[in-house]
Amino acid sequence: MTYDAVIFDLDGTLLDTEAITHKAAIAAFAACGVTVDEGFLLQLVGVDDVTGGGRIMAAYPALDLAVFHREWKAASILGQAGGITLKPGVTDLLAAFDLPRAIATSSTRVQASRKFAACALPPFRHVVTVDDVTRPKPAPEPYLLAAALLGVAPARCLAFEDSDTGARSAHAAGMTVVQVPDLVPATGDFAHHVARDILSGARAAGLIAG
Repeated sequence: MTYDAVIFDLDGTLLDTEAITHKAAIAAFAACGVTVDEGFLLQLVGVDDVTGGGRIMAAYPALDLAVFHREWKAASILGQAGGITLKPGVTDLLAAFDLPRAIATSSTRVQASRKFAACALPPFRHVVTVDDVTRPKPAPEPYLLAAALLGVAPARCLAFEDSDTGARSAHAAGMTVVQVPDLVPATGDFAHHVARDILSGARAAGLIAG
């Protein structure tokens, strides 16, 4: 299949940030006097802050969420201070095709801007953040908005994601989905292709030659 545009998730797909965020969350929980279950942290991968906050309060109702978020933000900024690396193959992939491209992320606009400043990612035509939508991932709105901004039909878009939450969003938008899992294994329920790395996924989807 040929495509008219490519839309990427940001964290864990283009940027190697999930491990930083994971470590920062552990530190934030510890600062609040909580030894967090590592398995629970995986439930926060790929979701926005509001959804994640709801899950945190359901699991740890005595936690001061405002203090936690303040500590998590500080620890995340500290972890990103030395720079953010791109995921393997990203530089090569972005140089290998010449189609309109956009980002659809669950990060806020401020968070995304901070990450862009700390990495060597080239500019994208459009960046859709959680601030731009009313229904974030796993709802399809982020990907539908990205396609609309690019002026392309969703069915003509290829989407790259690492999490099931994001893959579900892109799949519901009617896009072809490549899932390259990062911290959490993929179920494959919402992906047309599950790959070990982004270049393999791009080849499987026919974006670049195999």
